[in-house]
Amino acid sequence: QVQMVESGGGLVQAGGSLRLSCTTSGLTFDGYVMGWFRQAPGKEREGVASIGEYGRNTYYADSVKGRSTISRDNAKNTVYLQMNSLKPEDTAMYYCAAGQPRRWLSALAADFGYWGQGTQVTVSS
Repeated sequence: QVQMVESGGGLVQAGGSLRLSCTTSGLTFDGYVMGWFRQAPGKEREGVASIGEYGRNTYYADSVKGRSTISRDNAKNTVYLQMNSLKPEDTAMYYCAAGQPRRWLSALAADFGYWGQGTQVTVSS
């Protein structure tokens, strides 16, 4: 019954920008940590960014820090990932995920119990 639907992916040239969105239903949105993960073919799943229940705490992977911003709108049950200065190595399937809060703001896939279907981001050179 929990649903999480990503949108906003697509094909962009290197240096461009995208804003990914994930709209959720069926869960108490402001009771969950939200995260963005990505996985390219043949690569391990990577935690990109995560955000605490009320948006006050954020985490970014070193690979995207300074280029990306995670945010959430609890009134809309939606989490966003703004990505700027995109690089070909950002090409991947991007997934949003929801997890129960823990002591530390997690970016580990095992700490997230609900997942969306993914949206493809392709960055061309």
